[in-house]
Formats: sequence, C-alpha cells, structure tokens
Amino acid sequence: MTKALTVTVENTTTGKLERHEFDLLVLSVGVVPPRDRDKLSSLLTLSKTSDGFFRETHPKLKPVDAPTRGVFFAGFCEAPKDIKDSVCQAGAAASRAGALLNAGKITVEAITSRIDEEACKKCGICAGVCPYGAISWRKGEVATVVEAACAGCGACGAACSFDAITMRHFTDDQLLGQVRAILHEDQEEKVFVFACNWCSYAGGDMAGISRIKYPASNRVVRTMCSARVSEEMVLEAFRCGAPVVLVSGCHYADCHYINANRQTVKRVQRLWDKLEKAGIRPERLQLEWISAAEGQKFAKVMNQMDELRKTVTRAEIEHGMEALKPKVKMAKKEPAAVGVK
Repeated sequence: MTKALTVTVENTTTGKLERHEFDLLVLSVGVVPPRDRDKLSSLLTLSKTSDGFFRETHPKLKPVDAPTRGVFFAGFCEAPKDIKDSVCQAGAAASRAGALLNAGKITVEAITSRIDEEACKKCGICAGVCPYGAISWRKGEVATVVEAACAGCGACGAACSFDAITMRHFTDDQLLGQVRAILHEDQEEKVFVFACNWCSYAGGDMAGISRIKYPASNRVVRTMCSARVSEEMVLEAFRCGAPVVLVSGCHYADCHYINANRQTVKRVQRLWDKLEKAGIRPERLQLEWISAAEGQKFAKVMNQMDELRKTVTRAEIEHGMEALKPKVKMAKKEPAAVGVK
C-alpha cells in the first residue's frame, strides 16, 4: 500500500474540516425502498415512515407487526438491516404468523365501532374515512362494521354527524363528560389538551419520566387517535370556558392508524374557519404532532400553550361561550285557519 489515499471530511461534531490518509476506504452504499412499495402499501393498507419504508406497529412491543392485523415484516422492507438482523426478524415474523395460524380463533380488542342501524342515514362518510376499510357500505344501504378489521381509531365516530356510530370505551358521552368535568371550575387556569394514546400522550409520560419541567396548567384527555376528536368536542371545550385547546397526535406521516390523522388536519382547519366566523381568535386552537420519544417537545409545547393561555382575557372566554352556543331550531307554526262565513 502506498498510503497515498487522502480524504478530506467535515467533522459534524466540531464543525471543522479534517484531512486523513488511508490505505483503503469503504463507502457505505445508500439504501432506498423498493419501487413497488406504493402498490403493496395500497393492497395491504400499510403505513410508511418518512423514509418510505414500511412502519411497524410499535418498535419495542410489536417490532415485526404491521398496523394491519395478520401482516408481518422481515428484512429490508421495514428499514436497512444487515443479514443477522434480517434473519432474526424473519424468525420473529414466522413465529408470530405461526401463532396466529395455530390459534384457531382470532381475538380482537373491544375498542371497536358499532353502527346504530336506525340512526344511520346511509351517507357513507364513515366508510370513506376509515383507514382500514373496515366499514362496508353501498349507496342506499346502512353501513356495517367488520370488527375483525376495525383497529379502533375512532375516525368514523368523529366524522358521523348523526350520532349513528359508537366507539366502545371512547364514546362521545364519555369524552364530552371529561370535557365538562375538567372545565367545571377555574377554567381560566387550564390548558385543555386532547392527546392520542400512542404518541402525544406517551410523549407526556416521557417528559415526566425524564423529569422535564413544564407548567401544571394542562389537563389531558386521552383518545386512541387524534382523528377521534370531533368538532363537537373542541367546540364544547370552548363553550365550557377553555382559554385554549390543543389537539395533538402522531407525526403527520407516521400515524399509528396508517393515515387517520389526515382527518384531524381537515377537521381542525374547518374549526379554525368556524372560530374566525364566530369572532374567536383561531390561534386559541392549536394542532401539534408529538411522538412518544419527544418528551422535550411535549414540555416545550405545554410552555407555549401556557403562555398563550395567559393572553386570553375573561371577555374573550365569555364571548366564545356565548358565540358557540348551539342554535335552537324553532318549530314551524301552522298557519291559523281562516273561517269563511
């Protein structure tokens, strides 16, 4: 070897350029996801990471399980891996699939949606927002839920305008009851937060475990997904006197329920328009994406929300409570009968 190979690199830690001499230089080849991933993702209803690889249900609890039940990952489809990791993951995936095939019966979580056939207006909106295709609907017919496919995100319940869908264990009455109970007194001192179970709620836990300080003014209501938060829940929080409301969930491209939080964005945008039309500052409603590992970000957002809370006056709160009151529909009076002599 001549030792004539000179390499100039930037040390990203020190921010300085360095020059080194080597006998041999081996470059790490970049890896990109397969080209047909979009077609496969559509067929199996899979979610993807920001890098384009398939995303697992949970990196620690279910590292080989896809969010869609019965689908398991092994190797490069999930992320770049060496041979040892790929073989290990293949064994885990085979084990999970074998356990499922040998079980004979499939158990599903009780957090699923049910449709009231009498209340259903046959509009099909619920079928359009379900990320798992778990709702079967045909024009002119009542929608039905395939419970084995339902993951319990609650997007359908939040989208239904006719109270025809009940998400078990996270019903509208339960969530609205929490809203009213939290804001029963001392409303001005509270920051009201809707947090999704898998990310933002877990991010709050991470902040606590890490002993990161943030204001104690926040009051958190947990939902399985941010898509479960309906417009009525947010409006009810303002009617009850909430100075500010935060809706938070998984990062936009990394939703635990494939793409359910896209419904969250559309819903919050509609709410901003409604608040503005009612003469309420739209910034009193905030939307943030916080992952389970972002305890620092959770604390930062809580600090920002508390500072925003302090800018909201009592007059603004009272105006919002009055402006957002549900409008009572007046019954049409029958015209008085006119007698003819």
